[in-house]
Amino acid sequence: MTIRIGTSGFSFLDWKGPVYPKELKTAEMLSYYAGDLKFNSVEVNFTYYALPSEKSFMGMQKKVPKEFVFTVKGNRGTTHDPFDPRIIRKPSIMQAFEDTKKFAVALKPLIAENQLGCVLLQFPFFFNPSEESKEYIVKCRDILKDIPLVIEFRSAEWAKPETLTFLSGNKLGFCAVDEPKLNRLMPYMPEVTSKTGYLRFHGRNNNWFNAPMEERYNYLYSEPELKSFLPDIKKMAGRCKDLFLFFNNCHLGSAVKNADNLRKLLIEYLGAAA
Repeated sequence: MTIRIGTSGFSFLDWKGPVYPKELKTAEMLSYYAGDLKFNSVEVNFTYYALPSEKSFMGMQKKVPKEFVFTVKGNRGTTHDPFDPRIIRKPSIMQAFEDTKKFAVALKPLIAENQLGCVLLQFPFFFNPSEESKEYIVKCRDILKDIPLVIEFRSAEWAKPETLTFLSGNKLGFCAVDEPKLNRLMPYMPEVTSKTGYLRFHGRNNNWFNAPMEERYNYLYSEPELKSFLPDIKKMAGRCKDLFLFFNNCHLGSAVKNADNLRKLLIEYLGAAA
């Protein structure tokens, strides 16, 4: 069992000063993240906005130690665009599958060096439970083949036992989340459905639906709040091979501060390095 702690992304200009030296170049951020901040894993998020290339991952590998592990967020062409009611001319499901195949090819350098932890597919509010939705997820799994796959749902409609049964029955990981306790959002469910456990900390900004995107994740967890997660993290770790804990409250470096604090608390709580 391995616990890896990090942040959802690493390249943010507003981290200069709060966590990175002000003079640090953007190209040096990942090296500083892994070397100076001593994180052993990161959730790559730029892949949601643009399909990655093998070359992009090869460049990232050069900046981190061999034992460093990446988890990679799926592209919006797979998880969002085919289902978004706001898009008039939505891409077809077949196009989504083709994008997913291209995405899988780009991961080859990470797979070759055993540096890919898993792929995270985060589905939006408008992706609701149905047989068609489940079939779509399974098809994505089939395209990604042996790559560990973790699913994050944003719609609270998925917060039921049947979802966990579906995921475990198809060897799919469940992404537990901590986020504001609002009606439409997923509740906190520290569950594990595969060999890969995953918990994302989004913060608890109750202005989630009204705040600009950069403000949505403006939240710093207190130490008592972080300590409250320790028993659940221990239970989750006991039910999987790899457990990833990522902070997505990236505003002004809060994610780094919380990840570092949780790492220290876990070492104290479990009596072993995390």
